[in-house]
Amino acid sequence: MTCSPDRSIRALLGIGGLAIVAGMLATIGGVLPARADAADAKTKLAQALAQYEGGHWTQAREAAQAATAADPNYGLAQAVLARTHLVLGEGGAAQGAIDRAMAAGFDPERVHQLRAHARLLQGDATGAIAEADKTPARYRPYADRIRAQALAAGGDVAAGLNALEGIVARAPQDAATWVALGQMRMGAGDMVGAINAAAAAVKAAPSSPDALRLRAETVRAQYGLVAALPWFEAALQRDPYGYDTLIEYAATLGDAGRAGAMLDAVRRAMAVRPGSAQGYYLQAVLAARAGDYDTARSILDRTGRGVAGVPGALLLGASIDLAQGNAGQAAVALRELVARQPTNVTARKLLALALLQGNAAQDALDYIRPAAARGDADSYTLTLAARAMERLGDRAGAAAMLDRAASPARERSSAFAPDEDLAMLAEDARLTPGDPAVAVPYIRALAAAGNTAEAVAAARRVTAANPGAPAAQLVLGDALSAAGRMGEAADAYARAAATRFDEATMLRLVDARDRAGQRAQASAALSLYLAQNPTSVAALRLAGQWQAAAGEDAAAIDTLERLRALVGDRDAAVLAGLANAYAGTGQPGIAQDYAAAAYRIAPANPLVADALGWALFANDNIGAAIPVMAKAVRIAPAHAGIRWHMAQIAAAAGDRPAAIANARAALADKGFADRAAAQALIAG
Repeated sequence: MTCSPDRSIRALLGIGGLAIVAGMLATIGGVLPARADAADAKTKLAQALAQYEGGHWTQAREAAQAATAADPNYGLAQAVLARTHLVLGEGGAAQGAIDRAMAAGFDPERVHQLRAHARLLQGDATGAIAEADKTPARYRPYADRIRAQALAAGGDVAAGLNALEGIVARAPQDAATWVALGQMRMGAGDMVGAINAAAAAVKAAPSSPDALRLRAETVRAQYGLVAALPWFEAALQRDPYGYDTLIEYAATLGDAGRAGAMLDAVRRAMAVRPGSAQGYYLQAVLAARAGDYDTARSILDRTGRGVAGVPGALLLGASIDLAQGNAGQAAVALRELVARQPTNVTARKLLALALLQGNAAQDALDYIRPAAARGDADSYTLTLAARAMERLGDRAGAAAMLDRAASPARERSSAFAPDEDLAMLAEDARLTPGDPAVAVPYIRALAAAGNTAEAVAAARRVTAANPGAPAAQLVLGDALSAAGRMGEAADAYARAAATRFDEATMLRLVDARDRAGQRAQASAALSLYLAQNPTSVAALRLAGQWQAAAGEDAAAIDTLERLRALVGDRDAAVLAGLANAYAGTGQPGIAQDYAAAAYRIAPANPLVADALGWALFANDNIGAAIPVMAKAVRIAPAHAGIRWHMAQIAAAAGDRPAAIANARAALADKGFADRAAAQALIAG
């Protein structure tokens, strides 16, 4: 590889003038003190510059370390080593190299920008600003970027954004500033701006690992896990030992269901940074997913305080505690998590379970009630609420919850209503107009209170103030959905999905498209999401249901078997769906096995009873099928699919009046698909 020392040193040290470059080159070429290892140090430094320019930053650091080993008093080599530490995010090591450079006689006026960067990486935003302000004009572009990042780290994100936008306006080829701007925009929720910044960074510096990693992160948010992998791999081709990239790559592989590749990436990351808390955390995730909770706990404990307070680590630790019977310890972590993320339904369910195991039924009910109050609450949430009510002596309330849990019908999905008082939320929104963090809870509270017109108006104001924020489009969609304007809601969700296509956005979009009568578009959105996120339990469950409803039994088997591999053999709905699908493909023996397993888990669920009755019928056991199917009809008399199965079984048993009655009940549902067959059965 060839290298231009001019460009390399300017890139490394932020030098902005030909006279300065000439001075540096003179240092390299002619001012190096005479000593036996001077030639080796010079050679290693040239290699470091070449590696840096090519985006091979870890190798550049190693070459710079070799240069300083050859001559520890070579000030320029120490300064270059500091810069490689900085680009790799190693603030403490960079500070040490800067100190050694100055001790060796390196000009202190040339290192203020490096000191600022090192202090920022070590969490000293105030010190970073102070050092940046001392930087001479010739190094200001680098220092200005660090100063902007320090302003944001200190809480003034708006000032940081404004500063970075000014820098890229003056220097559109400054890839490092584009990366900083993209990262800051992502943190602020401006995904459109982040995506644009990532594209500009890659255009300015196609070999920059940071630019490629930012592009991977924005692609992951915008399109999905699988689409992001090539971008992570491109970054790793440049710097195979880039720790941050390896960690993000490993996490993406794991979420995409590629456990083996994930473990390989984690091991590579930990070879770069032994004892990495993030590396241990990801290994613990792998062990927990495999059901090895003892190993998961052992590994997670090695993280120490490295991931303390991180939501994912709190949830993982609590899940392990519950699996090991430590409900009290799990509850402590989950209370903290729910306090920080009140709309995290998974955390609420786990916390309610932990509290029930700890005989704190009232607390369990308080935490699960907001989730159970949603029209689309799942059966497990409703069952947890029922168990809490039972222990509190509210048998009527518990019965109502269990009835809802057993019912196959679900209302439309809705936004999570906040616990705060509406008047207080309104005052907060008035004081900080346009701030999504304040406006979103207020808008959701308005919608939950039935003030849908006001909610829609407030949501439109938020989207106007934050045009690049998918969260603003989501809250607008939620408000429109609450107002029953499903087509408009779907359009808002689609705008959100264009920049952040995560699971929550997908579920809203698919539901709104479906309720707006746009099933083909809903199905396309679901298929696109699954292609990028093949281990999404929610997406697989929905896809399997739709395939089964469309009579695509073979496809439903493939989807539901993938889902069963993820959730295990205790999900009655999955087992019942598989029973129906296997029956539909002419495999009644397998169908009956699955249906019987589901019935052992949830005998009061009408869809489970229906699956068992239909599997028995498919196995020519009409006598056993009739009472089970009759039970399903008693529990869910308005369910057209159950009624149609009962009609066919009754006809086969020679009970024509029952067959006709059930066929007519099925036809009463305007959405019932097998109308011609039912009408033919009635006609005889």
